[in-house]
Amino acid sequence: MLYLDEPAMVDLGVTDIADCMDVLTEMFSLLDRGDYRMTGPNVNSHGAMLTFPETSDIPGMPLSGDDRRFMAMPAYVGGRFHMTGVKWYGSNIDNRRRGLPRSIHLLVLNDTESGAPLAVMSANLISAIRTGAVGGVGARALAREDATTVTIVGPGVMGRTALEAFIAARPGIDTVRVKGRSRGSVDAFVEYVRTRHPQISDVIVCDDYESAVAGADIVSYCTTGGVGADTFPPLRREWLKPGAFLSMPSYLAIDEGLERQDVRKVLDNRGLYEAWAEEIPAPHHDNLGIIGCRFMDLIEQGRMDPAELVDLGAIVNDPSLGRRSDDEIVLFSIGGMPVEDVAWGTELYRRAIEQGVGETLRLWDTPVLV
Repeated sequence: MLYLDEPAMVDLGVTDIADCMDVLTEMFSLLDRGDYRMTGPNVNSHGAMLTFPETSDIPGMPLSGDDRRFMAMPAYVGGRFHMTGVKWYGSNIDNRRRGLPRSIHLLVLNDTESGAPLAVMSANLISAIRTGAVGGVGARALAREDATTVTIVGPGVMGRTALEAFIAARPGIDTVRVKGRSRGSVDAFVEYVRTRHPQISDVIVCDDYESAVAGADIVSYCTTGGVGADTFPPLRREWLKPGAFLSMPSYLAIDEGLERQDVRKVLDNRGLYEAWAEEIPAPHHDNLGIIGCRFMDLIEQGRMDPAELVDLGAIVNDPSLGRRSDDEIVLFSIGGMPVEDVAWGTELYRRAIEQGVGETLRLWDTPVLV
């Protein structure tokens, strides 16, 4: 069994987002063909979450807090990957005070035939890069070819990886707009863009959502949110230019204009949202602000035809299903799936084997129980 810590993952190229986009494009093609499995009754569940109560009389019982949870996200990916694995992470927003990331991730890969563990991998970078790369796969397929302006709302890690993927997908980008909650995070993002991407001629700091998204070719909200759609960052159709590509991996509240049939609505995987609709009380979007959950609410209310939705994998396999005109607004919902972690992790694991990277851990010489 191979152990790969974070420095080893960096050496293997985990932060190469264009490479990750290529791997995930292949994975989305497999998804569309059904060559994958996740958990849950419809084999499309995001995973199993452990949370804590708001109050408790039990001594030592942890209590609920912002972003406090543990989660196991298992998946199998077929094709040349033919790999099974699980991402396991714990999350607590108070980790920032401890000098730790909000979420701390591990990925375990298992031999699909025997079940034996093959690798234990540091996975914070896997998770961050694959999240950005999904938006990049979407941008390759759905953003206008002549896109030059990107808006990032939420200038944290997710915002940075989203921008990296958009630049990889559309190298003509020369203008970045950013909106954040704190001056410190915005200033750090601006410095990051100017240092890493000197070809970006303008980095514009915006104070409100409307000015941030107006005129942008690509818009991505990369924020954290609470419970209830009235707390989610807003987006209105009247603010957007024709042809905008909206890549949304976080919570979002849209107006009726963006719910209309002439807005192209794309999902990373319809089955993921159908699983959430079974697992989360209605209105689903109030409890999980990913915009695809709003689509499920509208379908259940008879206000949206399910045929309006198309999966990214279907577009990868048949590009004619994607953008229908240069002026069409495309709204892409990203929920995040363990198949992405397993696919990217498998690519890196096989590189490690080829390059002799990592530390071998002994599970046994001979198993005691056979």
